[in-house]
Amino acid sequence: MTLSPETKSADVAAAFEDFARAFEAFKETNDERLAEIETRMSADVVREDKLSRIDRALDEAKGRLDRLSLDARRPALGGAPGADPAVREHKTAFDLYVRSGEAAGLKSLEAKALSAGSGPDGGYLAPADIEREVLRRLADISPIRGIAATRLISAGQYKVAYAVTGAAAGWVGEGTPRPQTASPALVELTFPAMELYAMPAATQTLLDDAVVDVDAWIAAEVETAFAEQEGAAFVAGDGVGKPKGFLAYERAANGAWTWGRLGTVATGVAGAFPAGNASDVLVDLVHAVKAGYRQNATFVMNRKTQSAIRKFKDGQGNYLWQPPATPGAGATLMTFPVVEAEDMPDMAPNAAAIAFGDFRRGYLVVDRTGVRVLRDPYSAKPYVLFYVTKRVGGGVQDFAAIKLLTFGA
Repeated sequence: MTLSPETKSADVAAAFEDFARAFEAFKETNDERLAEIETRMSADVVREDKLSRIDRALDEAKGRLDRLSLDARRPALGGAPGADPAVREHKTAFDLYVRSGEAAGLKSLEAKALSAGSGPDGGYLAPADIEREVLRRLADISPIRGIAATRLISAGQYKVAYAVTGAAAGWVGEGTPRPQTASPALVELTFPAMELYAMPAATQTLLDDAVVDVDAWIAAEVETAFAEQEGAAFVAGDGVGKPKGFLAYERAANGAWTWGRLGTVATGVAGAFPAGNASDVLVDLVHAVKAGYRQNATFVMNRKTQSAIRKFKDGQGNYLWQPPATPGAGATLMTFPVVEAEDMPDMAPNAAAIAFGDFRRGYLVVDRTGVRVLRDPYSAKPYVLFYVTKRVGGGVQDFAAIKLLTFGA
């Protein structure tokens, strides 16, 4: 059943109120815990357990709020009445192929467009509105894609020349000679597009139901599978048959940083924050990033790390981690946005559990145009499988824009 916009809005508002109440309860309990530590040098076990339960409830409330906010923003798929005739023809032919397996219409369209056909793995190109919707949904739920730069390409890889040092410049007087400037140092970066696939299944009864929007169904079925695979690859992918994640690049202590490596700041304690002034290392991490990148920087960490940081306060007793101010917004840490990426490692000896920087300038995601769909009614009868593929790549494009916090000496 499709909910009305008014109902969705009311659900989001209710979820936001639940989240706000959970955070107030968290702050109250944590303040009591801190007071006990100051007076008795230890916290009550029962209170620690209560804080842990509230912390889990806070994560659950935030997850529910995010899901409802995302659902409320999703537009309905479907061709507009005034759409281009060629677009409507493609959509009609694709709908017939998905529902009944009739591919004559799509074959005719590919012949008209002088297409290379169905490709080595078979399948047909989905209409452009499905591709746009899949990419839009991925931007909403794939954590790194949502903050990284994206580029749409038509070839198998994307190459870009990047200036490592930039051109030399200087001041001269009005009548003085202009000396020749030094040439910039350039490096060529290559981002190949790798194949990503998902295989949703449907009953023939669902496909026969004319009320079911098959375009929206396909987009909804593949979004989670694509987002999970992308999320893992953009963080720690090794670049072999998948994008290269930013944690897979060589690292160096920030004081010895050079191009081609990611700079790191260490906590000084294996697998943990320092016992005293724990938040100081976060300040060091923030200021390890140059001011030009810091303006649009974001913290990236997983839920467990965020849970530990949620207890930190500044010198005035204010919590460094702050909940979203409005439904649909994100949490902040020291006024910078926080992105929760479950593929980031937990706090462990020498683990790079927190990343900080301008990911829009630091990490690039490349999408090759075209989402292909192959209908398979035979492999899992009575279900119909849909082998949906897209090509995506990624990697670091500016090594100065991202810094890592490692939990070690």
